[in-house]
Amino acid sequence: MIKKGYITLVFSILLLFLGTLLINIKNNTLTNEVFIPAGILSVIFIVVQIISVRLRKNADNYLLSLVMFMSSISAIMILRLKPDLYMHQIVWICIGLIVFLIIVTVSDRLLELLDYPYVLGFGALIIICSVLIFGTDIGGNRNWIILGHIQVQPSEFAKLLIIAFLSSFLSENKNVLVLPSRGWKFIHLPPFRFLAPLLLIWSASILMFVSLRDLGSALLFFGIVVIMTYVATGKKLYVAIALFFFSLSSYISYLLFAHVQTRVAIWLHPWDDPMGSAYQIVQSLFAFGYGGVFGTGYTSGFPRLIPEVHTDFIFAAIGEEFGLIGVTFLLLAYLLLFMRGIKAALLLTNEKYKLMAFGLAITLLLQTFIILAGVTKLLPLTGITLPFISYGGSSMVSSFISLGLLYALSSKER
Repeated sequence: MIKKGYITLVFSILLLFLGTLLINIKNNTLTNEVFIPAGILSVIFIVVQIISVRLRKNADNYLLSLVMFMSSISAIMILRLKPDLYMHQIVWICIGLIVFLIIVTVSDRLLELLDYPYVLGFGALIIICSVLIFGTDIGGNRNWIILGHIQVQPSEFAKLLIIAFLSSFLSENKNVLVLPSRGWKFIHLPPFRFLAPLLLIWSASILMFVSLRDLGSALLFFGIVVIMTYVATGKKLYVAIALFFFSLSSYISYLLFAHVQTRVAIWLHPWDDPMGSAYQIVQSLFAFGYGGVFGTGYTSGFPRLIPEVHTDFIFAAIGEEFGLIGVTFLLLAYLLLFMRGIKAALLLTNEKYKLMAFGLAITLLLQTFIILAGVTKLLPLTGITLPFISYGGSSMVSSFISLGLLYALSSKER
């Protein structure tokens, strides 16, 4: 009997080898050696799948197999778009899978940190503030720290600490937040000391938006706080207050800072400067239009016309060469991964674990939405990555850490 999740694993391996075959036929470089990276990654896939099942017999195996499918897409798209970075991406995927196994193995110890919410929150703020001091401007966003030959995006790891902090803080203070003791007319709020941690995280989001020009991380952090607070308390007032202050700060930032005005202008009027500041988003829209329903076919499009297509705009390349049908399947994979995460959360009885699983799942969906909305001009362009697919070590490793925690949580109390 074939265990659940293994069919997706087999499909992922076939996709990996087929993509390698097609790209090398296109380039007239077909030899036995070109399949070695795909073979190594396939072996890692199989080994990780077998070990993880033995480590967590009751875990949801679809979580891992779906991510392996996305990782295969990532590998063949990087091979198509940036062949010189193909081996780097293979290495990062392998490192991510190894980190996943480590997280699954030590997850019980890691989850004990949920008993120390303020340590987690303080750690997140330290990581965010470290970029203010040591950050380097890359691609218009000052959200990178360069360590020798390695570029690290600290916000990718700060979001994990924020999720953990919120899971612990909200579960411990749920009663106080739900039953406020102070009010003014129709606004009733709990004592300030219970709201201060949430306000601090909101402020950090605004700080990232204004000082670091990191709109993507700001929207992601803000969305995580608002959604998790609403899920934990069920009070719409917190959502309304958060939206009011974020909108107010965004408007003030628009009036004061030129880079914010530029982002908004590109979003609203990209055709005013299609060969200049709006070149990326314009080429992205052309790519989707050129791909149509069925796509141009793998290796038959022109996605390299888009700058940084292997990071922020990799979804546009997928849309051009695989068409509406291809991106629909990819979106369904993300949606299914989210639904499996939510299912895992609903099966948990421990309040902290439940919120943690929900936070990890909703962060995955929210990050996917933000980047897809940016490349399709639904929202202003952001600098975050498409989970498990875009090129980048920080994004890949942090995504696999999230997956490891979610996978471990899915095995508890089932």
